[in-house]
Amino acid sequence: MRFSRYILFMIFSFLIIAVACKEEKKVDVAATLNPKKMATMTTKNVSTVISDSGVIQYKIVAPLWKVYDQVDTPYWIFPQGLYLQKYNRDFKVIATVAADSARYFKDKKLWKLMGRVELTKAPKDLFQSQELYWDQNSGKLYSDSFIHIETATHVLEGMGFISNEKLTEYRVVKPMGIFPINKDDMTGGASVGSSPTSPDDGVVTIEDVTPAATDTVEL
Repeated sequence: MRFSRYILFMIFSFLIIAVACKEEKKVDVAATLNPKKMATMTTKNVSTVISDSGVIQYKIVAPLWKVYDQVDTPYWIFPQGLYLQKYNRDFKVIATVAADSARYFKDKKLWKLMGRVELTKAPKDLFQSQELYWDQNSGKLYSDSFIHIETATHVLEGMGFISNEKLTEYRVVKPMGIFPINKDDMTGGASVGSSPTSPDDGVVTIEDVTPAATDTVEL
């Protein structure tokens, strides 16, 4: 009888120790979670308009959008590509942006466009690079990478690029060549690597995603 009680005591003690270990393990897992490394919002198949002071500035289309608001420098990331349309006050498209991936630093109002980056300006001007920054506070676009520019009259290539965000006043820091062209004779624009305008190239365009209901985000 005394031996049976001893066995029951040992079993009961073992169960208490096992439960305590499990509880301790749960606490350890929770302690390893770092909110700063976790996205506060993840959205798929995004189609949204961005406004500033109540005025719609541009439209974003992307297959994946992650927001990190708990980090020291809050940012949005579009790891699978981004397509953006810029509007004027009459809500007409005056420029477009396509990139393999992008980050937007919210507090700085700074875009970093990466991969195959392509900008178009109405009516048909084309700008291509591998990396481009868009500083909305200063209203500037700039890059240290190779830049390819096509207009109705010429092709310009070089290293480094600085422009106003309307793409009406720009310069190439280190020009490598300027070539007069006739757009009517061109069957396709030159590219940096390969052109990101085709959906088959794997870069987001407005046709590549099934947009969710359009929302408005206020900066």
